[in-house]
Amino acid sequence: MPLRRHAQSLEALYGAYNRRDFVHPDPVELVHEYANPDDRETVGLIAALLAYGRVRQILASARWVLERLGPSPARVLWDAAPSKLTARAAGFRHRFQTGIELAALLIAMRAMMRRHGSLSRAFAAAVQPGDRTILPALAAWVGELSRDAGQRCGHLLPDPRRGSACKRLHLYLRWMVRRDAVDVGCWKGIGAERLIVPLDVHMHRLARALGATGRASADARTAEQVTGAFRTICPDDPVKYDFALTRLGIHPDADVDEFLAARGCEAVNDA
Repeated sequence: MPLRRHAQSLEALYGAYNRRDFVHPDPVELVHEYANPDDRETVGLIAALLAYGRVRQILASARWVLERLGPSPARVLWDAAPSKLTARAAGFRHRFQTGIELAALLIAMRAMMRRHGSLSRAFAAAVQPGDRTILPALAAWVGELSRDAGQRCGHLLPDPRRGSACKRLHLYLRWMVRRDAVDVGCWKGIGAERLIVPLDVHMHRLARALGATGRASADARTAEQVTGAFRTICPDDPVKYDFALTRLGIHPDADVDEFLAARGCEAVNDA
């Protein structure tokens, strides 16, 4: 795999940028503001599912929700009646999402938590020993949430079975499963080796430039192919470099074109 020749550079990038002080601005910073694992998984899902568009608006929208859920969002979801959650979601707006979709999501999360004890236990119950990746469990877990939401979440809750890369859901799983200075790793018993790279247009372009894929579409098949390429470097942790790579172009001292040029790569701009 061509990506393997960049292993040393990727490790250096991880050492330079996979640090707590580089988290802002990133939605995972909201997860770090809570100590309780139940709150972390609750906050993480809300923040991850809102993670599209400009990061400033993502953080503002997620904080709007969290302010209405109080200091322990997980406890509020567990205790509040669906009608109360609908009232708390009233007036919400994030791009084309409204309080209707948000309320449906919160009610579905409540139902799953009360049925299984937590979001993590629900996910663990969906994982099968023979699963090579996290995708089958993710599809089952999202399917359960969708049923509880009455299919009213719309774009807010993507469906892994429809061929989308589902970047936001894989971002959430990275936060929950991995543990280092950036990812909180509050889900136990689910191996990081099964994770899929959270693939969006920016990560797709980087992956193509680095030789991780030649596919032109940033879909689920491409996400699996990119993950497979990173697995040749880190079999037990194929999404290890995701956060560090996404810092390229965000921080003033992390120039994506300079990084690629120094490694003999040409940027790919036709994703």
